Amino acid sequence: MTDRVRLEVDGAIATITNDNVEKHNAFDDEMDVRLFEILGELRDRPDVRAVVWRGEGPSWSSGRDVSAIGVNHTDLTHHELMVRGHRGIQQLWEIDAPVIVAIKGWAIGGSFQRALLCDIRIAASDARFMLPELAHGVIPDTGGMGVLYEMCGHGLVSDMVLTGRRLNAEEALHHGIVSRVVEPDALDATAYEMAERIIDAPAAAVKLARRVMGHLARPAQQASMADELIYQTFLNRSDDFAEFRAARAEDREPRYRGS
Repeated sequence: MTDRVRLEVDGAIATITNDNVEKHNAFDDEMDVRLFEILGELRDRPDVRAVVWRGEGPSWSSGRDVSAIGVNHTDLTHHELMVRGHRGIQQLWEIDAPVIVAIKGWAIGGSFQRALLCDIRIAASDARFMLPELAHGVIPDTGGMGVLYEMCGHGLVSDMVLTGRRLNAEEALHHGIVSRVVEPDALDATAYEMAERIIDAPAAAVKLARRVMGHLARPAQQASMADELIYQTFLNRSDDFAEFRAARAEDREPRYRGS
């Protein structure tokens, strides 16, 4: 069991910590499995009333460990890995406790999308947000496009996905992606202050308020992730993705055919 993602519970507040500092908390398969185990534990912990998800080092998470992209050390097919990833992160929806994400430095790709599936995001002033998947020949596949579409509309999500546009913290606040921006040295304290406010309210009221908001958001998010599951699996086997990898390996211009 890796300790690069860990869970600590202090009274009614749980903390998930990303701790792969040398790689800006990028995730690999082993970290994914541990994260999903943690979410499963929190799903079955009624004593936990609020969750803070934070990161050690300069970044919350730089997304997928690039050394792990396209590498499968399991016996699962690409489609099965996608199903595992979706089922694992969708456990967030089954946790009664709201999840507050405290973002600093980079929030990139799949990690950024995981944060979007949580209840509240706050950012340090140095936070940066990106969806660079198209530059790797694939599409965002963790529900982020659906959430951003609901939050920000067609224009911004298209810009971020199709051009890889990077957002800073103030832009993310303007578009409602985060609800607060604070100085980096105040980020954790602010997250825990918010968690304390949550646990001061009656547990039933918090749970039901979260359920109402989930019912509003969930259908579109589920539809988006269902499409991503099919399309990403297709892309992984497409001629264009094979050409993308070949062109990279041969240091030449790719010749895409749209298939």
